[in-house]
Amino acid sequence: MAPRDPRRFDDLFRDFGSIALRRLFSGEGIYARGTIIGIVVRDIVYLKTDEESRAFFKAEGCKPFHFRKDGKRIASSYYAIPDRLYDDPAELAQWACRAQAVAPVNAKRVGKKRR
Repeated sequence: MAPRDPRRFDDLFRDFGSIALRRLFSGEGIYARGTIIGIVVRDIVYLKTDEESRAFFKAEGCKPFHFRKDGKRIASSYYAIPDRLYDDPAELAQWACRAQAVAPVNAKRVGKKRR
């Protein structure tokens, strides 16, 4: 299997800014300025959400990324972007900014749980 093109989403994120894709489990992480803001699985872009930003995704009928743990199907905090955003880098930038805004908050929560 040939490696995926790490620059294949550059045009999509051009209005948001520079991103980097890094291998992550069965997909890739989307990183902006060193912080993970999303994931790509089977060429579907999922962005990080919190309770407030998740409402935008749900209003568009978007679904969360699911994974299996201990035989259970678990919904993650990453939601697929609406299909229309694949053709609208300007609006995608707004959604990506929301994902970036919640990323540090989520990282701090994880850190507090480990103490």
